[in-house]
Amino acid sequence: MIGDICTMWVFVLLFGLFNFTPDEEPDFKQEQLEHLRVQKAIADKKAWIEHLLSTNDICIDSFDLYIRAFKFEEDLELWAKNRDSSRYIKLSTYKFCSNVGSLGPKRRQGDLQIPEGLYTLSKFNPNSNYHLSLKVDYPNKADSINGYRYDLGGMIFIHGGCNTIGCIPITDDKIKELYVMAFLAKASGQDEIPIHIYPARLEPENMKLLEQAGSSDELRDFWRSLAMSYQLFERSHKIPVSKVNSSGLYQFQLD
Repeated sequence: MIGDICTMWVFVLLFGLFNFTPDEEPDFKQEQLEHLRVQKAIADKKAWIEHLLSTNDICIDSFDLYIRAFKFEEDLELWAKNRDSSRYIKLSTYKFCSNVGSLGPKRRQGDLQIPEGLYTLSKFNPNSNYHLSLKVDYPNKADSINGYRYDLGGMIFIHGGCNTIGCIPITDDKIKELYVMAFLAKASGQDEIPIHIYPARLEPENMKLLEQAGSSDELRDFWRSLAMSYQLFERSHKIPVSKVNSSGLYQFQLD
């Protein structure tokens, strides 16, 4: 019942924003709602989002979103929590529509690699060539330390369609769902939406296989640092506080 009330309230609020005064400087919500693709995505996915959130007792006017992806399994997961809670709940899993590259992080422009690491959503693109897209803030500090410093690249998105040269496509239908969920999370006050991309589900058995396949000690050390993030979240469903050290490895603040 709580979820039903919250979802009804926020959609009334959002659709009311279609009529903002032209003289006003549009904020994030208003700017996004000017685009027909966003309006259509909201209209198409409203019932699905209401059901998804209400069945998980998540209130849409104060929730946080978390996205994580696994390259080997080709899974992209959607997690959320009420803002007054610390534990995330998995809402949905999308399959990559296509995949490129190999296991291992992106280290330079044009290497056809999907990045690996801890990122955030840096841009909503309602005019994407791939219907709708969400930009990953690659390169981050770890990438800048470990990558080819003169040309790291940077145009990494989760998007519609099925084509990719290093992004994550999940089809036009599924990007509408993800885009609207991310839009609602930001519109309700979430400043940063985490996007964590892993080579695989970093369980101990998979880590053994990755370390055997790793081409260098540097790569194995990088994967071990990422594994700590994965394993901490799996135990608690809380995103651990992280930083990047001078070697470009992730370190975590434990509870």
